[in-house]
Amino acid sequence: MYGPTDLKKNVLITLDGQPYKVIEYSQKVMGRGGSIVNVKVKNLITGALLPKTFKGQEKIEPAEVTTRKVQYLYKDDEKFYFMDPESFEQYELNSDLVGDAKDYMRDGDEMEIQFYNGTAINLTLPKNLWLKVTYTETAVKGDTTSSVQKDATLETGVTIKVPAFIKTGDVISVDTETGAYRERQK
Repeated sequence: MYGPTDLKKNVLITLDGQPYKVIEYSQKVMGRGGSIVNVKVKNLITGALLPKTFKGQEKIEPAEVTTRKVQYLYKDDEKFYFMDPESFEQYELNSDLVGDAKDYMRDGDEMEIQFYNGTAINLTLPKNLWLKVTYTETAVKGDTTSSVQKDATLETGVTIKVPAFIKTGDVISVDTETGAYRERQK
């Protein structure tokens, strides 16, 4: 069992028999040692967002979620297809469940699918991925400080902001949660 202060971003909990993921977390300490924890949670089955407040010594049940490593195979008009590299079992996820992760997925990439009572409920990418820049404008000479940002299209088709010194063909690290540039491969 969790206490309210154990809740942090990305922690999985059960509310009313449904699995939820903590999206936002804030704690207010009240006088005389009490505290209130405000969270925004996302239902991992319906996708609904819900604000929730927990007080003091409330007990929160962790979600019984299993995780399997999978390999991304391909997508069609409605679904994304994955395979367990050990058992060769295949899974399909609706595009609404994949969400923004689709912007960073390449055929053959490894990621994780989370299951709740045998049903796929969540897809988790590695925190950082190395992706190749397929197109970006050439920097103006002398304008190559890291504070100047420009658009770059990556091999997956997504466009992100990168420093001016990044060129087409560079391989860069991208934070998959925020879509932010991290570093250029040496």
